[in-house]
Amino acid sequence: MNASESLLLRAIRKEAVERTPIWIMRQAGRYLPEYRALREKHDFLTVCKTPELAAEVTLQPIRRFGFDAAILFSDILVIPEAMGQTLEFLEDHGPKLSPPVRTAKDIENLTIQDLTEKLDFVAQAVRHIRSELDDQTALIGFSGSPFTLAAYMIEGKPTRHFKFLKTMLYAQPELLHQLLTKLTAAVTAYLKMQIEAGAQVVQVFDTWGSVLPVHLFEEFSGKYLNAIAAEIRQSIQTPVILFSMGGMDHLIQLADSPAHVLGVDWNTDLAQAKKLFGDEFALQGNLDPTVLYGDRSAIGREVERVLQVFGAESGHIFNLGHGILHDVPLENVEFLVEEVRRLSERLHRK
Repeated sequence: MNASESLLLRAIRKEAVERTPIWIMRQAGRYLPEYRALREKHDFLTVCKTPELAAEVTLQPIRRFGFDAAILFSDILVIPEAMGQTLEFLEDHGPKLSPPVRTAKDIENLTIQDLTEKLDFVAQAVRHIRSELDDQTALIGFSGSPFTLAAYMIEGKPTRHFKFLKTMLYAQPELLHQLLTKLTAAVTAYLKMQIEAGAQVVQVFDTWGSVLPVHLFEEFSGKYLNAIAAEIRQSIQTPVILFSMGGMDHLIQLADSPAHVLGVDWNTDLAQAKKLFGDEFALQGNLDPTVLYGDRSAIGREVERVLQVFGAESGHIFNLGHGILHDVPLENVEFLVEEVRRLSERLHRK
């Protein structure tokens, strides 16, 4: 055991830890007053593309809460933009990508040439962040999954029904596979760039994997997630976290993944996930984000329930089962972090 190394990396390797590491998805963002103050001066994409600003936002929750990991502040849609789509963030409407990708010609027009050069602002931010962190705080890089990126690129704007994505999936599946193959190469190169710049762990978010029926998850998402994890594991050996929404049925599809960590969403029973996957993977999760609307009694009860699944064992990273909601009370996040530390220290002393 190297006690000077971060708790996160030790937990991923299932080495002995004195407490359970904690970070939370979307920990840098709108629930923080310091983030809102910065955004009053700069629009979202300017923050993403200015290394000093992206670094500042990444570090804000570390200064306030002392999380055991920082996660790079950026947006998953910088990849489609670098590949040739125009990216805009519309007030009250979310991201818009144009033109939408819906034909073979549209896919052909996308390029991964010079991708990392176009996204060098991300590498600069990673280097800046890493220089500001101590050895106890790990730095996580990230990307959206090929399927999740494809969903945004095909639809062009936020949607509830994914009409154009599902049309391509069922009517022209070979076309969707062409796009997913190109995106897999892009995501892999992008994550390698972040690792070379100083990211010690990378996470792939497959948020829209949840819209795939179980029998199609492996074909259209799982195999591409695994291809990314395999390439990084074989060539660089940096830990990879795969996080897909969709519950236990989707998680089971990743049972043979070369990833090091599986993220567990809040719709999944963590105890069952541990029973099924705990020998092969470290697990991350999975507090329901809406628990943070509750009172201290509810938060404490739910934190203890999650921590009891692993007890004194290593191999668990405490996190929410999805991203933190923008309007949760700040004091509840503070209490969450305190409770995870207090209760997990007690459990690990047993």
